[in-house]
Amino acid sequence: MREKPSPPYKVLIVDDSAVVRQTLKQIYSSDPELEVVGTAPDALIALRMLGESKPDVISLDVQMPRMDGLTFLERLMKSNPMPVVMVSALTTQGSKEALRSLELGAVDIVEKPRLGVREALEEISIQICDKIKAAAQARVITPHQRFMTPAKKFSADAILAAINAPTGIKGQDSIIAIGSSTGGTVALREVLSPLPADMPGIVIVQHMPKAFTASFAESLNNECHLNVCEAKEGEKVERGKVLISPGDQHMMLKLVGKDYTVTLNSGELVNRHRPSVDVLFRSVANLVGKKSTGVILTGMGDDGAAGMVEMHNAGSLTLAQDEESCVVYGMPRKAVEFGAVDEVKNLEGIVKRLIQLR
Repeated sequence: MREKPSPPYKVLIVDDSAVVRQTLKQIYSSDPELEVVGTAPDALIALRMLGESKPDVISLDVQMPRMDGLTFLERLMKSNPMPVVMVSALTTQGSKEALRSLELGAVDIVEKPRLGVREALEEISIQICDKIKAAAQARVITPHQRFMTPAKKFSADAILAAINAPTGIKGQDSIIAIGSSTGGTVALREVLSPLPADMPGIVIVQHMPKAFTASFAESLNNECHLNVCEAKEGEKVERGKVLISPGDQHMMLKLVGKDYTVTLNSGELVNRHRPSVDVLFRSVANLVGKKSTGVILTGMGDDGAAGMVEMHNAGSLTLAQDEESCVVYGMPRKAVEFGAVDEVKNLEGIVKRLIQLR
């Protein structure tokens, strides 16, 4: 098993664009917990540099000459598994390739715009560094190892006020709310794929750039018995349907008659994220209360922990992924430390527990 590194985390940058390499080097070097140990213009050169540079994490472009990022990643995960963050262009093809990289073992994705690359990357430098640091500490799970087929930090108060779950005015059905971050795309696939088509409505926040959520939902829909889609404003939450929050928008529940619908919000970042798990969990606690189930999966940081406290206090069943099966045991750990979790289980255990809720 890979020994967990300590700061400063060593970063190898692989990108065919000299502008991107230089910009990323400046961004990573500005963080005292990161050290750039090398840059490579293509994957073949990167392979030769691995032995000498000994990186803790690789920042990897998707589309490159001579050997593309996916081929490099697949080769790396077979011979020398280590954390990789993909830097992908905002194109339809780029989105699909980036999602494929997560299946192959990449830990996270950074979106790379086609125009104004330097300015756009500098604007999100804190988020990029956070992703790299989280990845450096992540437990790398390759496809062969799966056991189943300083921005201002706002709380959820910035988006939605906390209230007691209403009595007497409730929807007709139960709701399952899931939150995840680093490593969550793989974990969500493992959880959702075995679930039968008659499950209660499921709402999900996965920390992911806005360019990728629709493609991610589409890929899940092709593999699941459930109907999985990116949520749209006013869409009804119902049995057999999974709604994934669009990137860059908070998702909350709204009661229309006796039906739950989703409403989207582009307000402040909460816990440095939009969408935020805390915002979703708070809205579920407010409206659904004890008829809801909250699930917090792998991820860096503490987003979702406070919201899970509110769900727990409202009478919801609360589940957290265990440390052993997490890529990053951050969000679940915080929820457990806050006393918000009823049951801690691996992904297979979470699936079995959710099926019991039908």
